[in-house]
Amino acid sequence: MTDLIAVGTRKGLFLARSDDGRRTWAVDGPHLLAQEVAAVSIDTRRDTPRLLASVLYGHWGPTVMRSDDMGASWQETEDGAIRFPEETGAALGRVWQLRPDTLERPDVVWAGCEPHSLWRSDDGGDTFALVRGLWDHPHRPTWQPGAGGGAVHTVLPDPASDRITVAMSTGGVYVSEDGGGSWTPRNKGITAQFMPDPLPEYGQCVHKVAVDASGPDRMYAQNHFGVFRTDDGGISWTSIADGLPADFGFPVVASPRTPGTAWVVPLVADMQRVPPEGRLRVHRTTDAGETWTEVGKGLPDADWTAVVRDAFCADAQDPTGIYVGTRDGCLYASADEGDTFDLVADHLPDVLAVRAATLP
Repeated sequence: MTDLIAVGTRKGLFLARSDDGRRTWAVDGPHLLAQEVAAVSIDTRRDTPRLLASVLYGHWGPTVMRSDDMGASWQETEDGAIRFPEETGAALGRVWQLRPDTLERPDVVWAGCEPHSLWRSDDGGDTFALVRGLWDHPHRPTWQPGAGGGAVHTVLPDPASDRITVAMSTGGVYVSEDGGGSWTPRNKGITAQFMPDPLPEYGQCVHKVAVDASGPDRMYAQNHFGVFRTDDGGISWTSIADGLPADFGFPVVASPRTPGTAWVVPLVADMQRVPPEGRLRVHRTTDAGETWTEVGKGLPDADWTAVVRDAFCADAQDPTGIYVGTRDGCLYASADEGDTFDLVADHLPDVLAVRAATLP
C-alpha cells in the first residue's frame, strides 16, 4: 500500500508518498506550477485513482484539472468543467471544494464554488452542473462574502440518504434532504457576534464543518468565533469551545473511525489570526467536545503562521493519521492521531488544501 498526501498551494500541487507505513515521505512536484490550487481531492472509488485539482490561472482564470496517473499528466475539459449558465449572468471566481460522493454513488463529485454555488458532476469530475435549488434560494442574494470571498467551502453528502450539508462564508449551514432540490438553513445556536442579532436564522460565518464517525446527525463546526456541535443534523447547535485556548480558527477535522474524536487548530482572534503565544498546536477531543487536550509534539513553538480551512485533514487508517499544512509552506504529518508530528516538507508556497488517502 502507498499513503498519499496531496498538497494544494498558492503556486502548484505537491504530492507526498509513503511506502513504509507513514514513517518516511518522498515529495514530488510542483505539478501545475505557478497556478493556485485551492482545492484538491483524491478519488479512490474507481479502479484507477483520480486526482482532481481546482486551478486558478493568473491569466486564464479558474478551472478543474484531473489526472488519472497520479500527476504524470493532466487533462482539462474543453471550455471548462464548470460554467455558469448564460442566463445567470454569473462567472466562476474560484473552486473552493472538490468532494467525491460515497461508494454508493461512484461517479458523483461535488464542487463548492465562488460565487456561492454548488455543482454536481455525474462523470467523475469531467463536467459539472449547477445545483439550481441552492442557486435559486431566496436567501442567496443576501449572502455576503467573507474575507476570502463568498463561496460554498464545505460539501458533506450522506452515504445513507439524499441529505447534503453545505457551509459557506458567509451564510452558514444549509441542508437539503432531497439531493439538492430544496434547502433549509440550519444554524440555530451558532452565534454571529459581528451581526446586530447574534443568533440569526442565517448569515453566520462558518469556517468549516466535519461529520462525526457516529453518523451524519453529529457534526462539528469551527466558526468565526466559536466551536459548535450538533447531534440532530444541524437543527440545533451547542458550543463546545470551553477548554480551548481560543475559539477562533479555520479547520475542524473529525475522525473517520472513532466516534467523538475531532481536532481543531485554535488561532488568536480576530484580525491577529496566529497561534496562541506563537505555538502551533492541535487540540483534540475524544468525547465530542466535552473536553479538549493539547497535542502536537513536534510542531513548532515559535511559528506565527496559520492553518486555513482545507489545509488540515485525516486519513482512514488505524491509528488515524492527521496532516497539517501552514501558510508559511510547511507540511506536518502525524501517524498517531496527533500525539506527535514529523515535518514532511518545508519552504513550499502558502498551503491552501491538504488531502490524504491510502492507495492499493
